[in-house]
Amino acid sequence: MRSHLLNGLTAEHYRRSVTEGVERVAAKLATTDRPFTGVTVDALSPTVDAIDLDRPLGDTAAVLDELEEVYLRDAVYFHHPRYLAHLNCPVVIPAVLAEAVLCAVNSSLDTWDQSAGGTLIERKLIDWTAARIGLGPAADGVFTSGGTQSNLQALLLAREEAKSDDLAKLRVFASEVSHFSVRKSAKLLGLGPDAVVTVPVDHDKRMRTVALAHELERCRQDGLIPMAVVATAGTTDFGSIDPLPEIAGLCAQYGVWMHVDAAYGCGLLASLKYRDRIGGIERADSVTVDYHKSFFQPVSSSAVLVRDAATLRHATYHAEYLNPRRMVEERIPNQVDKSLQTTRRFDALKLWMTLRTMGADGIGQLFDEVCDLAREGWKMLAADPRYDVVVEPGLSTLVFRYVPAAVTDPAEIDRANLYARKALFASGDAVVAGTKVGGRHYLKFTLLNPETQTADIAAVLDLIAGHAEQYLGESLDRAS
Repeated sequence: MRSHLLNGLTAEHYRRSVTEGVERVAAKLATTDRPFTGVTVDALSPTVDAIDLDRPLGDTAAVLDELEEVYLRDAVYFHHPRYLAHLNCPVVIPAVLAEAVLCAVNSSLDTWDQSAGGTLIERKLIDWTAARIGLGPAADGVFTSGGTQSNLQALLLAREEAKSDDLAKLRVFASEVSHFSVRKSAKLLGLGPDAVVTVPVDHDKRMRTVALAHELERCRQDGLIPMAVVATAGTTDFGSIDPLPEIAGLCAQYGVWMHVDAAYGCGLLASLKYRDRIGGIERADSVTVDYHKSFFQPVSSSAVLVRDAATLRHATYHAEYLNPRRMVEERIPNQVDKSLQTTRRFDALKLWMTLRTMGADGIGQLFDEVCDLAREGWKMLAADPRYDVVVEPGLSTLVFRYVPAAVTDPAEIDRANLYARKALFASGDAVVAGTKVGGRHYLKFTLLNPETQTADIAAVLDLIAGHAEQYLGESLDRAS
């Protein structure tokens, strides 16, 4: 069994095995003509259930053959231009190469004596990102597993900076279309059930600052403590960007921690055309960025940044076996001092190799392309009488609803849209997402693939309309 341990004696075995795996995946990518096969849970489960994990195959080629049956054949492929559903991006090759490197070396980024250069690379990338945001010379941060963890840590710091012994009095303000992790974080942080105050949005799905000002004033008059305002730079459903300068002004007026959830909109930090859309982000106390969304990085690659490095002390605990206090005096950089995690992957290497290969402008150009594509898609939807489109895109998301000319019952239209999405997924021809707007069912394109063309959007819209019309026709037949 030692022959499977990666070391100097097995380097050639490692090379052959990884090469074989890469060749399988490359062949799959080259021949995949649909984003999904349409396989169902009931169809695939028996294949997986039949595998006896206590009887290993012993041979890499045999394992890869089996993997084709249980995973590779039916995986949802985000690289396909007609995958238009969630915030999943196709990934850039330098980052995939980095993934192979970091897995093999297997550094853990908690302490210097487990990562050395990895620690410095991560810190350099944090400094680079903070500079792109404009947080100032005292800024710092740490890589995380994703936006949910980044938001949790930011709100933890905000809670501690609020300096209140009565958690029931703390209030967090977020728009009605903010990410669900805001409420989840509040619960995990021990805040009360009424801790998150929902602020209404305008027609463009941006936080209404007049309403925010009203809620902040009411909070103060009620003897409660405004802990944080969460502004969103790229909502999950609409890609909308809250008015950051105005929110920053209110946070300064009321002495409230300003957190910007830019998990989606962080791609604008590298944009060559649209950077001004997140003007005001530089005034935040903390910022969430997800490189695995709009920087085209493999999952996971996220970070939380803070204006004042000293606030990260609220996540610092010392253990004699890991990061004793004397290491601080010796100026030994241990990233665990800043993180909610202990053992942590060297995910920063992916962004490092991407920047060193493509440069920030290369990333920004790709993100600009999908924002441009969304603009063209919006024009198509606005001109198509079959569809109702909700808002003009601020990033690369389109939310729309099939509206047949001959049907007026909103519930029936809901069912037609739900059916169309399900039928499209089952066909494997394309993958789209769904959400609710005003209690009604809508469909959603999240455009993160620069290879997607307007012709793909037009074709998928025709497919959706065809499935919806089929449902409505069958519904009429059943009714008659």
